[in-house]
Amino acid sequence: MAVLHHSLDFILFSPVDSASTVPSLLSIFHEQEMTETVHDTKGHGYLATLVGKHGRLALLRVHSHGMVTIDLQCYQEDSVAEVDNLLNALEKKLKALLSGNIKRFKRLPALIRGAEVDRYWPTSDDRLIEYDIDQVLYEEDSAYQNIQILHSKQYGNILVLNGDINLADSDTAYTHAIMGSGKESYSGKEVLILGGGDGGILAEVVKQKPKMITMLEIDQKVIDGCKTHMRKTCGDVLDNLTGDCYQILVEDCVPVLKKYVQEGRMFDYVINDLTAVPISTEPEDSMWEFLRLILDLSIKVLHPSGKYFTQGNGVNMTDALTLYEEQLEKLSCPVGFSKEVVCVPSYLELWVFYTIWKK
Repeated sequence: MAVLHHSLDFILFSPVDSASTVPSLLSIFHEQEMTETVHDTKGHGYLATLVGKHGRLALLRVHSHGMVTIDLQCYQEDSVAEVDNLLNALEKKLKALLSGNIKRFKRLPALIRGAEVDRYWPTSDDRLIEYDIDQVLYEEDSAYQNIQILHSKQYGNILVLNGDINLADSDTAYTHAIMGSGKESYSGKEVLILGGGDGGILAEVVKQKPKMITMLEIDQKVIDGCKTHMRKTCGDVLDNLTGDCYQILVEDCVPVLKKYVQEGRMFDYVINDLTAVPISTEPEDSMWEFLRLILDLSIKVLHPSGKYFTQGNGVNMTDALTLYEEQLEKLSCPVGFSKEVVCVPSYLELWVFYTIWKK
């Protein structure tokens, strides 16, 4: 049973005396059969909680610094008309009582808490986004992560790993960018994809008829979910682990990369779709150690004239991106790089992608 959290915020030019506003507001709550309990705020304005029928709970606060806030919680099954009437009455009354003293008013859409389908996901810089997600198509816990595939009316099916939105049917811009934004020809080339279990990159590279694609994806359950529910993204390339010009190895990429280094194997392109640049700015963080290891091994198996493509992070994560670029200077082989900023639809933010090559 989901809870709807409604809020009314009045930011004022100057503080208001609660004695002049509270009685009229309480009368509206009383009409809805809600009774108040007043709390001691130790001189920080007025605070009351109100409890009523159908499990409704309200929080009324007149802040001493010049703000009035009302929060109302009710169950999703509660009467929409009754709740709207209550909120409308409170809004109308406060606008009349505070006339001339309102700097800004905000009535937010209800926050839906505890719903069967989670609609809220954060951006890289912790801004909360509400998606139009209406269905969970697939959910599994593998040995490595929680895997969800959700349906969005706007973005299509969305792959979410450990609560992080990875890719939606709408996100061809992501796949295009991490392949070099149309500036590269994969025809007749040896290509290594790290991660990429959604099959989007593999499906696009296959179209260019490369010599061979090797894809290293550690999680079979990601492949299983995507080949059923992300077919607009992957087509039929995940139906089999081998094709005319590709092979999918369900293995940890680190030991495989180390083996390729020992064998002297080289690739024209390495596409790293494992993880974004860590948001931590502590270089000794384990995620940074993993990133440096993957970078170093990948550059070692990259043909001298080859290119390495990877995602960075959200464009607002400037400290993390700067630290990543500093790591490039510490690799065993000197490299150069360029970067591109792309709008990925389901991310609802600009995303940075890197192209890296040996000097």
